[in-house]
Amino acid sequence: MSDTRLSVFKTYKLYVGGKFPRSESGRVYEVTDSKGNWIANAPLSSRKDARDAVVAARKAFGGWSGATAYNRGQILYRVAEMLEGRREQFTAEVAAAEGISKSKGAAQVDAAIDRWVWYAGWTDKIGQIVSSANPVAGPFFNLSTPEPTGVVVLVAPQASSFLGLVSVIAPAIATGNTVVVVSSEKSPLPALSLGEVLATSDLPGGVVNILSGRTAEITPSLAAHQDVNAIDLTGADAGLAKELEIAAADNLKRVLRPRAAQDGDWSADPGTDRLTAFLETKTVWHPIGM
Repeated sequence: MSDTRLSVFKTYKLYVGGKFPRSESGRVYEVTDSKGNWIANAPLSSRKDARDAVVAARKAFGGWSGATAYNRGQILYRVAEMLEGRREQFTAEVAAAEGISKSKGAAQVDAAIDRWVWYAGWTDKIGQIVSSANPVAGPFFNLSTPEPTGVVVLVAPQASSFLGLVSVIAPAIATGNTVVVVSSEKSPLPALSLGEVLATSDLPGGVVNILSGRTAEITPSLAAHQDVNAIDLTGADAGLAKELEIAAADNLKRVLRPRAAQDGDWSADPGTDRLTAFLETKTVWHPIGM
């Protein structure tokens, strides 16, 4: 038997509704490293794939938003556990995608794992931080409590692909939203591999849906989609962000605009801004004494 063995190349697929479909278009595009060397072929998502992802996210929203905050925290922690077990794989993918050393890739993966744990700890606490009992002139209780916005489209950061990706996904789902993620066009492989981790982490299918392809091709239809409630423009350049914000206005979506000063350094303390970005406030009046 020959000592020469051919490697088995990985077939990357989308992650939609808890399953791993190929793109409906049947198209792929080449993903290269920082030196232009071929790494793999990634699915080139179509508008049909985007619509399927929104349908899956909407179907999953009721169950996920209705789960207890404690349960959501357990599941996010489980994601961190599973990611820890595949640390070497993600280190290699991140290093190749971003043209950095393996030690720097490992540091970014470690930070991403810690970021999942951070947001897992906030799931059953953020409600207490942003809720309030409001003073009113009358015999009433007036209580304000947060609720998830709904289906959120996340345009993932183009740079710092993995830590930035986790930093936009985790807070959105921690508060009960479901998401459609448009991964980094240049470096989609860590995002597509993350789908495999999510699928084995007790996360219900459809809570996170991951697409890869041409950002400018996929996002306009998502921004205009009537069943999308919010969009995070973090990974969109200025021209595309303006176009998507205009499209999103058609059904009054909540829009999170790119914030270069904060989003450029994903290693900084994340705070609670992204946890509250896709929460709505519900105020309830109740008569005293009844």
